[in-house]
Amino acid sequence: MLSRIQSLYLFLAALLAFGSMAMPFWTFTAGHIVLFGDFMDVQGAGIVVSAGSIAGGIFSPLTGIASLAAIFQFRNRKLQQKLILACFILFAGDLVSGLAGGHFLKQYLETSATQVTFIPGGGMFMILPEPVLFWLATLGIKKDEKIATAYKRL
Repeated sequence: MLSRIQSLYLFLAALLAFGSMAMPFWTFTAGHIVLFGDFMDVQGAGIVVSAGSIAGGIFSPLTGIASLAAIFQFRNRKLQQKLILACFILFAGDLVSGLAGGHFLKQYLETSATQVTFIPGGGMFMILPEPVLFWLATLGIKKDEKIATAYKRL
């Protein structure tokens, strides 16, 4: 059933995961504005920065796809919980790749500019609620399992 509350949580998490791809993860100012996000290349920044950008571009849609796949596994609650666990892991990979890529981009920009300022972008703020939504979906699944188990006893 798609009318369960965990379906709403998982759908919102998928929207946030896909939406985070359209916004920069970090915004740097080093004489000019440099944006860092999913599949955003900074010339000469190095392989670690590019790898962080590409990894974020891979983890974000995979998180959204796994979240959407978990919605349609409402009959198999154990598989649904495993997919949500995969969503947690993909979220962590997305966050770590964005933070690592941003860190190394900052180090690169400091070699060429006297002052580098940076602020988190909308892409970072969009993915931060995802683990809470995954946790709430897990609670909804456990509640459904409890109801189904009680119904089987009757």
